Formats: sequence, C-alpha cells, structure tokens
Amino acid sequence: MKIDVLVAEIGSTTTVVNAIEGINSDNPKFIGQGQAPTTVFEGGDVRNGLEGAISNLAKTLGAESIEYDDMFATSSAAGGLKMTVHGLVYDMTAKAAKEAALGAGAVIHKVTAGKLRRTDIKEIKEIKPNIILIAGGVDYGERDTAIYNAELIAGLNLGVPVIYAGNIENKEEIKLIFEDTNYKLYIVDNVYPKIDLLNIEPTRDVIQKVFEEHITNAPGMQHIKEMVNEHITPTPGAVMESAKLLKNYLGDLMVIDVGGATTDIHSVTEGSEGVSRILVNPEPIAKRSVEGDLGVYVNMRNIVNLIGKEELQKELIDLNIDEIMNDYLPIPKTQQQIKFVERLTKEAVLRATKRHAGIIRNVYGTSGKSKIAEGKDLTEVKYIVGTGGALTRLPQRIEIMKYISEYNRNKDVLFPKSKAKILVDNDYIMASLGVLSKKYEIASLKLMLKSLDLEEDKLCIQG
Repeated sequence: MKIDVLVAEIGSTTTVVNAIEGINSDNPKFIGQGQAPTTVFEGGDVRNGLEGAISNLAKTLGAESIEYDDMFATSSAAGGLKMTVHGLVYDMTAKAAKEAALGAGAVIHKVTAGKLRRTDIKEIKEIKPNIILIAGGVDYGERDTAIYNAELIAGLNLGVPVIYAGNIENKEEIKLIFEDTNYKLYIVDNVYPKIDLLNIEPTRDVIQKVFEEHITNAPGMQHIKEMVNEHITPTPGAVMESAKLLKNYLGDLMVIDVGGATTDIHSVTEGSEGVSRILVNPEPIAKRSVEGDLGVYVNMRNIVNLIGKEELQKELIDLNIDEIMNDYLPIPKTQQQIKFVERLTKEAVLRATKRHAGIIRNVYGTSGKSKIAEGKDLTEVKYIVGTGGALTRLPQRIEIMKYISEYNRNKDVLFPKSKAKILVDNDYIMASLGVLSKKYEIASLKLMLKSLDLEEDKLCIQG
C-alpha cells in the first residue's frame, strides 16, 4: 500500500506513526495510526520502533505492507533535547534565552545568570547537554559576562553545539573563543537586544535546526535518516509550531498537553493593551512552560499530595483512593480509575495554568497605590485547545478545560475569560502536524481543523 506521508512521533517508550493521504489535494485525510515500543533506551536502533509502528499501521489499514513518499518525525526519545542556558540577569537575558529554548521544544536542565561558578561547571559536565545556549547583555551593553562564560564552556571540551545569542558587540570575540575547539558555534541575533524587547524567534529557529542536524548523533538514532527523509523536530517544539499556525487563522489561543510525566502549556497571544501598559517585564508572544511535577502517571502521587489525600477522598467519596493508587495504570480502565485521573488532570491543568499565566499586583509608592502586571497575559485567548492523552480521551475533558476560564473570579490572575471556546485535538496529531507544516502548511492547517471539529469553509484558507 502506497501512502503520501507518514509522520512518526518517537517517544521515550512508544513510537507512533500517523498516515496522511491526499497531501497535495484540497482534502488531505488522516487515515490511520500505528504504534510500537521505542528501542532507544535499550541501546537499540530507533528504526526497530519505526518499522514496528509501520507494520502495526499496515495491520490497522488491512494492508500487507506500507510504502511512502515522505516521512517526517518528532522526537522526545533519549531524554529529549537537553539544554543548559546561560545569561546575564535572570529576569532579562537569562529568562529570554530560557523562553527561546522552551519554545523550541528543549528540556531545560540548568539556567544560570551572571558569571559561571565552579559548581555550575561541575553540573554542566554531569548534565552532558545536547546544546548550550549563551546570552547576556543588551546590544552595546555589558560584554564581560558572556565572554567569561564562553571561555569556561569552551574549556570543557564537551563537543556539543553552542548557540550565542547575546550582545552583538561580542560576536567576533565569541568566534575566536570557539575557533579551535571541538564545538560547532552558531551565532544568532540577541534574544534581549534592548530593555523591554524580546527577540527569541531567531534563536528558536536555530535550536530546531541544530536539533535536526545533530539528532543522528543520539544513541540509537544514528540511522534515522535512512527512513526519515524529511524534517525531524523536538516533539514539544512541533506542538508549538501547530499552535502558532492555528493562531494565524483562529486568533489568540493556548494549548494544554497533560501527559504521564509533565504538563505542557503553549500560549500564542499578544495579550491586552491594558495589561501591556503595566507589564513589568516583556513576555514572548509564543510561550511554552513545562511542569515536570504535574504528570498524571509518573507524578500521580505528587499531584495527590498537592491536593491532599484526605481532601481528595472527601471529594471522591465513592472511591477507595488507596486501592486505586496501588493498582494505578498508565491508561485507566474502570470508571473509578477514570474519575480519579480526571480529578488529577483538573489539578494539573489549573496548577500549570497558574504557573504559566501572569498576575495583577498592587504596589504602594510615594504617589499611593498602583497596579502592575507580571507574567503572561492570557485574557485575550479566544480558544483553549486540549491535546495529549488525558485531554483528548477523558470523558470530562471539556469540563476540565472550562474550569480554568471560570476560575478567575477575583480578576487578579491573567487567565482566559469565560467566553474562550474549548477545542479538542480529537485525532491527537498536533505534534505531527507541527513538523508537517514545515513543508505542507495548508494541508497541516486543514488536518488540524478537522481534528478540532472546526468548519474550514468559515475561515479564509488559500493554498
């Protein structure tokens, strides 16, 4: 059986392959999905998981075998894209560099501000990052910190890609520092060129480019290009690409992905003019946050502790909480298990949104009380999109997402308003369509609208 496009999502434990037909037609179709265990953690070859998922897809479609023209991939296998980020002042360049890295789909293992210390250097060596990002200083501002950090990092001989996104006055100096080392250096525009101005998109683009160039060096991934002949993107970065694409056609939105290990939130919104005027520090238009303690499987007990087991038992009075926790499964089977996971998911969504969103605070000065805003403004969000296993499969997924837009009764948190519309990625393909959009943007948009149960003819889409 010949298929136009396959998109693989290579996870740490499972590889999924999505099949798409009619990619160049007016009516592209998602026709099926196959899955198999990923072999990377066992030191195996990622092709085994890909071939297994394709075989499973063939079985699902009733075909003897599958051939394809293009294969794209997203990957979070082998720990994802590990990065360390090093800036000047945390609330400025370090934060801007971190936002760029997260938005590209990186897993941030360390963020430093100011000159690196011996303990920082020791930790960087232990982390063994895939990419190191160095920033620091607005353009034509402070220079010494980034140069000092670059010299220390160059001396580690880690041989990984280094991205410099700091003061433009340092470019030639940075080139000299890394000239005769085993690092590959990428120099991009400053992530924080002026006070109150973020410029993170160029760095995001380069991070994804570097990931694609160097993914073949990861354990088990050396032969991936023998099967994947198109783009390879970090899975969270691919979700962000889908979110940004949707924003162009639907307007301001946020995407919530509750997984077994983490809860990720992607928001693409400029926020309101009123909040912007009192915002203390600039925020990126496209922002991702990842909460590593809010997964509903790996971190189930942590969420239970956050709620309080006694409180949870009072809420779910007809359930035996201890019994469910002792027999907990990655995918709930019984009604009791589903009800339990729904409560955990609701808690994960609320807490992750609180950490992602900004707040309004009162401050008191010589002229009396005034209001300031800190963090990301979600008040102009028109759509809340659910993706990931929990928010695409649980019966109460709509009610769970509605809760966050009804939560802000005191108007002190910058949450979406109650008029925000709830959408669900029913086909669970946002990540796949994000990487697919790099070549087939209009087809990706059409497939996404179908997955969200939105009518394409109400939007202005031109091929």
